[in-house]
Amino acid sequence: MFSLLKISRHKLILFCSVGFCVVSLLYYCKALQRDTLLRQLSHQKSNLKSLAFINVFLWGDPADSSSLNNNFMVDAYNKKGLMRQRAHTEKEQSIPDPTGPHGELHKRSYVLQDDLTPYFIRTETGALCFREGTETTPSKVKASNTKDNEGHPLILEHHKKNSTDHKARSGNKAAKCVCRQGWHGPNCGVPTVVQHSNLPTKSHIKPRKVPRRVLNAININHEFDMLHARFHELGDAVDLFLVCESNFTAYGESKPLMFLQLFLNGTFNYIKHKILYIFLDHFPSGGRADGWIADDYLRTFLTKNGLSRVRGLRRDDVFLLNDADEIPVKEGVLFLKFYDGWTEPFGIHMRKSLYGFYWRQLGTLDVISGCTVAMLLMVYKGDGILLRRRNYFTMPGFRQYENTSGHVLIPWSIGSPVHYAGWHCSWCFKPEGIYYKLVSAQNGDFPRWGDYAEKRKLTYITDLIRTGGWFDDSVPQYPPTDPREHMFAPKYLMDNYKQYHYLLENPYAKGRS
Repeated sequence: MFSLLKISRHKLILFCSVGFCVVSLLYYCKALQRDTLLRQLSHQKSNLKSLAFINVFLWGDPADSSSLNNNFMVDAYNKKGLMRQRAHTEKEQSIPDPTGPHGELHKRSYVLQDDLTPYFIRTETGALCFREGTETTPSKVKASNTKDNEGHPLILEHHKKNSTDHKARSGNKAAKCVCRQGWHGPNCGVPTVVQHSNLPTKSHIKPRKVPRRVLNAININHEFDMLHARFHELGDAVDLFLVCESNFTAYGESKPLMFLQLFLNGTFNYIKHKILYIFLDHFPSGGRADGWIADDYLRTFLTKNGLSRVRGLRRDDVFLLNDADEIPVKEGVLFLKFYDGWTEPFGIHMRKSLYGFYWRQLGTLDVISGCTVAMLLMVYKGDGILLRRRNYFTMPGFRQYENTSGHVLIPWSIGSPVHYAGWHCSWCFKPEGIYYKLVSAQNGDFPRWGDYAEKRKLTYITDLIRTGGWFDDSVPQYPPTDPREHMFAPKYLMDNYKQYHYLLENPYAKGRS
């Protein structure tokens, strides 16, 4: 009996040993296989393909693998004019990747520099006048653009020096600037859009010694003609454009980086030195179910990511946030740049248009658009969407910022209902562009007209442009317009009338083909 038990015990030990060897052998083979897989993944060309294979294996969705190669792009408008999307192979890929060989544009920082342009001039009588707003002849003025001890440009020179010579040349006549039409104030630096605004501190404004720097932040989808108009209108007034683009539409669908492609192919070379590219590579959680989450997050990411990459900001620099279809006039922005004494936050009264500048809507669009960097950080916590709202006085940092800044925060707006300080051109595209806007719109501003097949037809969209009608089939009454009227459209568009005629005259009105 004892011998049988001893034999059984040896068999058990032998069986366990063999089992252990088999398990070790299997584990070793698995390790070799994993090492081979890792070496395959380490190769650049096979990396995305291997990840795509793993993704399909785990999730069973081969369609997702195409997005890994970023080969999802917008095809040219087809014969019917519809903008359609199709997949391309790596060889056909033409949309650049901001994380690729172009130096990771979305991670570069930007160092703000002072504007050295001589905006102010000194007349023969000794008056210091704003160049653009002063009626002068070149022989009677000279540029005034010295620097202070820290190297900052002085736009307001201390003119006690040589005051005797100025008085001798001017006799008993007081030094005075002669303002051009549209300009006001002792230095002719206050534009009409400020002179006739509701700014409560007009009597306290005065030129600065050191100009502020102005940052203009926008999100871009496919508003490229309006973007050209913005850059040409504000290129001399804005020091840095923060341009944010996403590879997702506001609805949450994948889309190509069309602005990046134009940026890299030289389309915007004339203003490239003033652009900081911001890449939003994800869609916010919950944004598909509630479109306002996605809409708000666009401005939040734009502001926080952009500011974190700007070096040399000063507390009193100006932050200006616009939608892509909102273009402020240069004169109003220059006032913010060169004058002290205005309060914050500020809005902008904009001329409202639909489909083109020829369908002018009644009233103005007046939204809170800007403030100083200090207020943006202390009151709005660096979040652009909070700036667009008017309840700043309920925010925790409101009183603290008032006490720190030493002045009462009073909102005001550049311009007035009869003195436009910018342009808001809504749905201002060709029919194909309106179609793309419909299908890209966020899922929160109801009714979402892109959900209705009949509203997406180009024939229907064309008829809306012709009549000025809306997607609910109403046809509002519009006041008459004339391209020759003041503030009809941005100057760049008017100067290139033939190229942008579809925005300046109704292409589908009777008598036009």
